[in-house]
Amino acid sequence: MSTSPSLTSIRRCREDERETLLAIINRAAEAYRGIIPADRWHEPYMPMEELDREIAAGVEFWGYEADGMLVGIMGVQPVRDVDLIRHAYVSPESQGRGFGGALLEHLRGLSDRAMLVGTWAAAEWAIRFYRGHGFELTSPVLKTALLRTYWTVPDRQIETSVVLRHPAPDQGFELQASP
Repeated sequence: MSTSPSLTSIRRCREDERETLLAIINRAAEAYRGIIPADRWHEPYMPMEELDREIAAGVEFWGYEADGMLVGIMGVQPVRDVDLIRHAYVSPESQGRGFGGALLEHLRGLSDRAMLVGTWAAAEWAIRFYRGHGFELTSPVLKTALLRTYWTVPDRQIETSVVLRHPAPDQGFELQASP
């Protein structure tokens, strides 16, 4: 008896999948509950209005589809001279199977620009994930400059976040962030 391989693809998310995107984001973000500062947690973690604002600001969501269902999503947003990785989530039951890594590699393959990703400093698993895919943690001073240059986030989020970058600085990449 043979089993057919699971059908998978990485593709742009469609407008009619917004509810699915939100469901994946909010279910996967439960991992942050009790890890990130309580004043940065809210219910839901991402409301529809915030997703709408992110899309309007140029975040393009890509999804990993397995057997006809989205199991992971990741956004990419061009800002000035870099691409930001935004809102990278895999549904809890699908985590640890390489879907997030495949999405990240796909998005990296779409651009030759430097990439930045911000995450919570206490989310050690997220930092390990990005470092495992060639991203390098920036210094606290550079992190602050990058967050102020490329993102619009409150000071409290800057205090409690880190920024990782790819390619690593020894690959000839200079950021235009002003400290």
